Amino acid sequence: MSQINLRRAATALAALAWLSAPANAANDQPLTENWAPSEWGADDKAGAVNRTTAAMVLKAAKLVKQGKVATLGKVYQQDAPGFGSRGWRMTIPGLPTGGPFGPQELVYNDEYLSTEIGQFGTQFDGPGHIGVITSKGMYFYNGRFLEDPDIGTYGLGPLGVEFVAKKGFVCRGVLLDATALRGGQLPIPVANSMDDPGVITDKDVKDMIRRQGIGEIGEGDCVFLYTGHGDIWHPSEWDTYDAAEKTKRIAKFNSGTPGFGLSACEYLASRKIILWGSDTWPSEAVGLGFGGENPQPFECHITMMTKRGIWNLENMDLSQLVADKAYEFLFAWSPLKIKGGTGSPGNPIAMY
Repeated sequence: MSQINLRRAATALAALAWLSAPANAANDQPLTENWAPSEWGADDKAGAVNRTTAAMVLKAAKLVKQGKVATLGKVYQQDAPGFGSRGWRMTIPGLPTGGPFGPQELVYNDEYLSTEIGQFGTQFDGPGHIGVITSKGMYFYNGRFLEDPDIGTYGLGPLGVEFVAKKGFVCRGVLLDATALRGGQLPIPVANSMDDPGVITDKDVKDMIRRQGIGEIGEGDCVFLYTGHGDIWHPSEWDTYDAAEKTKRIAKFNSGTPGFGLSACEYLASRKIILWGSDTWPSEAVGLGFGGENPQPFECHITMMTKRGIWNLENMDLSQLVADKAYEFLFAWSPLKIKGGTGSPGNPIAMY
């Protein structure tokens, strides 16, 4: 077995052990550190997007200088990489689905879609996506518990993504090009360490801002990391690969990712950003044992979303922005108003 396959097997076994942790395990950090109520009050359901002001929007609009537009979503299709058992299964029943109608013989087509609609492809992680098991129950953003009576399998009630969608994101977008910092595509981390080249630290974020010659990250910003890992699922070449090549690339894409480490996420949170994202499926570093800077799997997800309501936009196509060196831009995006949903698909837009 190759070294790469051994690492993937070790990662898979570590993840299985983590997912199979004892049922009575509990993390009471959210309770002892008083993660709730949030700074926007006990009734808040939207999170950090509440920071947006009219002045911020008007300032961000001034970043449009060339009249260029980049769409940042990837194509939703059945053979796209999906984490774990997630998948995209679309059929057009009937061909045509209905008709004919009237003297002009009208026919129409509809699609039937089966997917994790908020958690496949370019995906927005909403308030109901990530939680923590505590001694009082499964804790989610702003002190809500999965066991609450208004939350169920047919919708997450106050944790639904529609409350964020009512606000939407219009902000200064900031692109952090980690390939320029590292001199090429970042590797999947092999150690839970700030020194691993696949982990982006707070120092790295500051260095990228300085090297790219843009203003510091500030309140209300939306910050996106380009690692090059997303190009394994190439935004424009995917359909040119044969089935064997796609299978190989999917395995590599999902085996782990470079990305933000916890120190970077804590720094971004201290700058009061409202959204973070990347060209990878988790946006944060996922390597040894599914951990990043530390052994805890998806620790940025916990500290950014569950604790602070700073949501995450994953699997973005940042290639045009990188090619144009468009490091700051007007960014616009809103998740779909899916009542009770955990997240949303979509196609964000950058204007510069």
